[in-house]
Amino acid sequence: MKTKFIFITGGVLSSLGKGLAAASIGALLKARGLSVTIQKLDPYINVDPGTMNPFQHGEVFVTEDGAETDLDLGHYERYLDQPMSQINNFTSGRIYYSVISKERRGDYLGGTVQVIPHVTDEIKSAVLSVAQNQEDVAIIEIGGTVGDIESLPFLEAIRQLRSDLGKENVLYIHLTLVPYIKAAGEIKTKPTQHSVKELRSIGIQADIILCRCEVDLDQEIKSKIALFCNVDPDAVFTAKDVQSIYEVPLMLYDEGLDQKVAILLKLPAKNPNLQAWKGLVHRLHHFKNQVRIAIVGKYVNLKESYKSLHEALVHAGLENETQVVLTYINSQELTEHNLLKKLESVHGILVPGGFGSRGIEGKLLAIRYARENSIPFLGICLGMQCAVIEFARNVLIMENADSQEFDPDVLNPVIYLMTEWYDFRNQSVQKRETCSHKGGTMRLGAYPCVLKPETKAMQAYNIPQVMERHRHRYEFNLKYAAEFEAKGMVLSGKSPDEKLVEIIELKDHPWFLGSQFHPEFKSNPMRPHPLFRDFVRAAEKNAASGVSPLTEQEVETEFGGTA
Repeated sequence: MKTKFIFITGGVLSSLGKGLAAASIGALLKARGLSVTIQKLDPYINVDPGTMNPFQHGEVFVTEDGAETDLDLGHYERYLDQPMSQINNFTSGRIYYSVISKERRGDYLGGTVQVIPHVTDEIKSAVLSVAQNQEDVAIIEIGGTVGDIESLPFLEAIRQLRSDLGKENVLYIHLTLVPYIKAAGEIKTKPTQHSVKELRSIGIQADIILCRCEVDLDQEIKSKIALFCNVDPDAVFTAKDVQSIYEVPLMLYDEGLDQKVAILLKLPAKNPNLQAWKGLVHRLHHFKNQVRIAIVGKYVNLKESYKSLHEALVHAGLENETQVVLTYINSQELTEHNLLKKLESVHGILVPGGFGSRGIEGKLLAIRYARENSIPFLGICLGMQCAVIEFARNVLIMENADSQEFDPDVLNPVIYLMTEWYDFRNQSVQKRETCSHKGGTMRLGAYPCVLKPETKAMQAYNIPQVMERHRHRYEFNLKYAAEFEAKGMVLSGKSPDEKLVEIIELKDHPWFLGSQFHPEFKSNPMRPHPLFRDFVRAAEKNAASGVSPLTEQEVETEFGGTA
């Protein structure tokens, strides 16, 4: 069967959930036995989101092959349970970079380079590349909102693709807002009508309208939208707000969306097997226990900055039949004086990744509290590095222990800037001085990690070697390994050549582990990540044991201040 393409656009305003809609449709079609691939086209000019502020863009998701991508690719992986790669995310910047590079090489033979056809052809080539394995269905999400000037080349490209591929192989789904005005008790369809009109003005007629709304839309409202938007009466669907994002596939199935997609694209008539999704949603509403986890970071004012982290904890909770209640704590605001007040009621502490020195002292305080108070702890990337620094300062009593990221001339660089590392994908040694761009200076993507027997890491994974995804420039300095190990820190995971430390943990602690990699990128609701699973399980045991946190007097003694 020739690959069928589904293009998903959004109207009225941003953040309606196009990524979740795309991922949910993909999950439904995959449940029908179809092979599915999915792609995000982002209109912004940045080549990739790797250098963008998390407060503006949210999380940077990292793929197996080391691409820094939009966070929606995390949804794609979690819902489809299949890895994404650099071909699953293209930005305007990447498209224009390719076009300009071709022009500089003379590929256009001196011709005038224009948006049409050169930029649109480059976009079409990117779209077609995602179906290189001849999948049954390719779902393409167009970022931004219809009407945005930067989206126009993408919309023009997908308009052309219907003519190129044939009407029977292309479907347009438009996600739009249908606001419910509570004061008047009315549902308003006018924003949707204007959004569809804007889409039609550039030559795209939506085949399906997906209406984001707080309440269910009755048939009268759906018929009105169908009439004014020129779609079939049964092609208007409600995308109602739900309690959990993992309810969306079943909600869209109950609406009959996948059936309409199958009819319009002439896909095989198969009933989807949704038992796994139904079981998942059932577990979401039937927890036996509850734990409180503190996430101590500096991007907590925008929860999207830690999207994969949040979801990995939800997945771990589902596996343990435990509701995970998250408390986000701004590390910049954490001091000796408010430490007990902010952390005394939590059962586990997680310090996530990040860049820069801002908020580091607050993270170190939280890590020390977890270590000395037997609170389960998970440190990720920078969180692991902070655990190493805290241990060096307060257990090894090492003067001026720090990371070269925060102080390039530090006396004891227990965390240092990598100068080279082995890239198994290219089977070559990567040297820092040969890297020509910011992203290239980082260790990105999946790398192998060999686990030490009889450790918490080995107990979690239960296999001798794993592949995990990285995004960092700094590493544990092996020069100090013997001193750390002598005092009870276990280097429980290393690269195959033993030159890079991947996991650290503490011997005399219920559960204290740090990973240089980002395990959250490989967790999904059907297969929770082992480290998150065991972390939540340890937090659950901590909650059940009723272990008392430090008293105010102990905090004053140990941290030099009062709560």
